[in-house]
Amino acid sequence: MGPSCGHKLLAMFDGIPLVRRSALIAKASTAHSVIVVVGHRQDDIRGALTDLPVRIIGNPNYRAGMSSSLAAGFAAAVADRADGVLILLADMPGVSTDNLNRLIDAFQIARGAAIVCAVSQRIRGNPVILPRSLSGSVLRLRGDIGARNLIETSGLQVIEVEIGVAAQTDVDTAEAIVAAGGISVGD
Repeated sequence: MGPSCGHKLLAMFDGIPLVRRSALIAKASTAHSVIVVVGHRQDDIRGALTDLPVRIIGNPNYRAGMSSSLAAGFAAAVADRADGVLILLADMPGVSTDNLNRLIDAFQIARGAAIVCAVSQRIRGNPVILPRSLSGSVLRLRGDIGARNLIETSGLQVIEVEIGVAAQTDVDTAEAIVAAGGISVGD
């Protein structure tokens, strides 16, 4: 966001840092566990998560791009024998616990054999649930990319769950934070 704008995950939404708010939303869902992958300014992010019952995984390779964080979280979840991994980007303030539960329900109905993707007016976004069977493919991802290409080329059924604009709304700038109802916090 720029050197004078602070860390977007520490922006205040509903009186708490966005990363904590996202973790609370995930924790309130029917997900079996919540894993938070931290990288840039991880001490500050860990501080915002103090006392929450979440597992925090440090990603020493975070500079290699988003795929390294995705792989770190996915590997930890698969090691915990998860059937699937719900990928929730912490910079999406519109995502609710109900949204997550609807995605989880769709994944369970598909018996873990499909990819579940949040959509807004038929446009795919986030969060997504990837089945355990894609573990090898996720761990081979490189660079600052997510799983979009993997979703399109996996050959698995993709179940789309409409969650509205929350599927497309992230906050990557100070202006986006304010537009989404947050307060940017400087360093």
